[in-house]
Amino acid sequence: MGVVASQSFKNVVSTYLGFFIGAINTLFLYTEFLSDDYYGMVGYMLSLAYVVMPLMAFGMHNTIVKFYSSFKTRVSLNSFLTLTLVLPFFIIIPIILVTYMSHDVISGFLSKKNDIIKGYLWHTLIIAISLAYFEIFFAWAKVQMQTVFGNFMKEVFHRVGAMVLLLLLHFKVIDLDQFMIGLVVMYFIRMLVMKIYAFTIKLPVIIFKRIPNSKDILKYSFLIIIAGSIATILLDVDKVMLGSYVKIKEIAYYQVAIFIATVIAVPQRAMHQILLPLSAKFLNERDFDALEDLYKRSSLNLFIIGGLIFLLIILNINQLYLVIPEEFSSGLIVVFLISISKLFDNLLGSNNAILFNSDYYRMVLVLGVFLVVVMILLNVIFIPVLGINGAGIATFIAVVLYNSIKLFFVYTKFKIFPFTAVTLKIALLLLLTALLLYFWEFPFHPIVNIALKSILTTALYVYVVYRFNFSEDVSVLIRKYLRLK
Repeated sequence: MGVVASQSFKNVVSTYLGFFIGAINTLFLYTEFLSDDYYGMVGYMLSLAYVVMPLMAFGMHNTIVKFYSSFKTRVSLNSFLTLTLVLPFFIIIPIILVTYMSHDVISGFLSKKNDIIKGYLWHTLIIAISLAYFEIFFAWAKVQMQTVFGNFMKEVFHRVGAMVLLLLLHFKVIDLDQFMIGLVVMYFIRMLVMKIYAFTIKLPVIIFKRIPNSKDILKYSFLIIIAGSIATILLDVDKVMLGSYVKIKEIAYYQVAIFIATVIAVPQRAMHQILLPLSAKFLNERDFDALEDLYKRSSLNLFIIGGLIFLLIILNINQLYLVIPEEFSSGLIVVFLISISKLFDNLLGSNNAILFNSDYYRMVLVLGVFLVVVMILLNVIFIPVLGINGAGIATFIAVVLYNSIKLFFVYTKFKIFPFTAVTLKIALLLLLTALLLYFWEFPFHPIVNIALKSILTTALYVYVVYRFNFSEDVSVLIRKYLRLK
């Protein structure tokens, strides 16, 4: 786990820096400097862009990771990389043409409930293209085992940019239309910077020659579009569907709740950047012992780290809602539901990396399509009745079901399982800590209460994890950074 631990730790730091800046934006700047309608519009626009991003990328960001280590000659490798840069245009260009010719029809369909959506279709499309090529260039760096800069760009750059734009808007240097254009420009610049970095690591050599396994690559790329779309839809389709059922300002309340809960996913997102190429390498080399070890250790470490973040969120959420506008507290139930689903994501460790890089991804895609249909139906059922809480329930059910099937599928095909006896001990520690501290509040200002309870929770949790040596990797980090012997 040496390279995993080293780059994962740096990625966790940059990801949390991004989330810290994002927290300032989400909880304070957006809520104060933008109207609820425009805040909801920003959330809707970005969610829709993320939903269509896998299609724009033609699955190339996953294809690079899966097949890169399988090429043994320079010519075949450069031909493959050329293909990954060119293929997305076969999707992007037709989509641009269709959008141009049918703009009024598409925008009219999306804006049935909220007319504000109609004016930002092109903004969404350009952001989606920028996201697609950013992921391709990030994958280009990942396969060289260089993930730290890309992760910084992925997690920090756009949030700093949003903060700058919000401050410019507040001080009336720019207006609302310029702010929305600024968001588009920011994502485009992020993509260009990632391109320059990726090409400094490995400069592309454009070669159009036949690739030996081109059929397998194209088949995988086509199917991975579905896989990527499934993963993204499970994350963002709820916000897109909310735009058709509730007032757009309620998407802002939902967006804040989702952001709070998503903090739990930070360690998994950070570690996933290096788990993907490593899992692909072990699978290509058929080193299943190393694959199983990576699976178990990643699950254990992510459960420990994600579990602490889970506790800090649920134990402080009531106090946190006291320091932001009162109407945002309507997302409390959403925070609990999504937090549990994100903790489950952490518990699966390198499960996604194994599935997306194995020969069994086709079956998972079939199951994923089924679950997307289920999620859309659940949203249709729950949102009209329960509003944003209904979207939270639908997402929770779909994610838990999807993860359970993936867990079972990996066990069936590879006979490996991520859980150990220590997993149960950590779950027990989380339950007891939550029961012990949830109803206990200090009689001070909410910010002081959050700080005190967080210190107490962290100290108790870290002590138990270290005292009973739940994970050697985590214990090493604790000794290193707390300078324990």
